[in-house]
Order: sequence, then structure tokens, then C-alpha cells
Amino acid sequence: MEIWTALAIGFFGSFHCIGMCGPIALALPGKNDSTISLIWGRLLYNIGRVLTYTFLGAIFGMIGHSIALAGFQQSVSIILGALIFTGALFQFKSLEGWKKKIGFDSLFNRLEQLMLSQFKKGGTITLFTIGILNGLLPCGFVYVGLAGSVTTGSIVQGTLFMTLFGIGTIPAMMAMSLAPGFVSLKWRQRINKFIPYLAAAFGIYLIYRGIIVGEMLH
Repeated sequence: MEIWTALAIGFFGSFHCIGMCGPIALALPGKNDSTISLIWGRLLYNIGRVLTYTFLGAIFGMIGHSIALAGFQQSVSIILGALIFTGALFQFKSLEGWKKKIGFDSLFNRLEQLMLSQFKKGGTITLFTIGILNGLLPCGFVYVGLAGSVTTGSIVQGTLFMTLFGIGTIPAMMAMSLAPGFVSLKWRQRINKFIPYLAAAFGIYLIYRGIIVGEMLH
């Protein structure tokens, strides 16, 4: 898999994720700090998010490696591609019901409470902790990235895939926290209309890749 696609997924997906993570980025402590401290604090927050994505990439890359060794990489790629394509059609709305059914809501509520306690503490290092926790929040495009890391079939490539995904999200999230009006609501709405097509295209790519892998094995 071309792991560089992770950058594109992270970059374009971040405009969609601004809707959820944007309020967090805007509410980060340290607004009265000097310009350098403000930028450094926001950078630490984003580094924390990327580290969480990297850690998740290692876990899912390990899962993908096990699947590849078992000889099911083709099937998994096709199934994940189909799920992403279907999710894109419904713009991941079905995820809300899915999270409730398996009890993820209570887990994420606890995570949000933990983040809130960090906000109350303040301090530059706390921003790093908030970023780490923020990376664990549910997001349709994080799931897309994790699907990509699984299909790499490699721990190293799965880790790198999610690292690049995280790096791809930094420009929009940094701009959102430093200059909230950098992208108007109108432009965000336009970008969001494009997002499902990006996810659907990636889903189709995973299906195609699964089919090609199958043909190569035969």
C-alpha cells in the first residue's frame, strides 16, 4: 500500500474532524501566553495527538501482520474497503448507533471527563496530555486510517501509516487553534461535501487492492 495516501487522508479528513476537535483546539489553555509559548503549546498538543495515532498504528499494524501471516489479508482488505465505502455513503452516521450498542459511549464519556480535568490544570505540558487523550476520541477518519494501517500487513508500515495520517492533520488543527477564522464555515461545508468521496475512493482502493493481492497469490 502507498503509505503516503495517509497524508492525504489525514489532511482532507482533518477539515471534517474540525467539527469535533475544533472546539477542543479553541478551548486549549494558554491563550494569554506569549506568541512563542502559544505556538509551542499548540504544537505540543498536536504532537500528543500524532503520538497516539502512531501507537494505534503499531497495534493495528501488528493485527494486520498477524492477518497477513494467516493468509487472510486479501479478504480483510476487501471487507474493510466495503465497510469504508458503505460508511462513506451514510457519512459514518451509523457509527453513533454502533458505539452505543457496544458500550463505547460510557468509555468516551470518561475520556472526556479526564480531558476536562486536564483543562482545569493548565500549563504547557498539560497540552501534550490533552493531545494524547484527544487522539483516542472517536472519529470516522481515524477509523479509515486504522483500516489502512491494518491492510499494510506490517507493524512498521502500519505505524508509519498512522504517523503520516497524524502529520497530515496538523496544518488544519494548528491553524484552527491559532487562527479560528482561517477557514470560513462556508468553505468547511464545501470541503465536507468532498470528504465522503475521498473515503469512498479509499474504500474502493482497498477492495481493488484485495482483489489484486488475491490474483497475485494465485
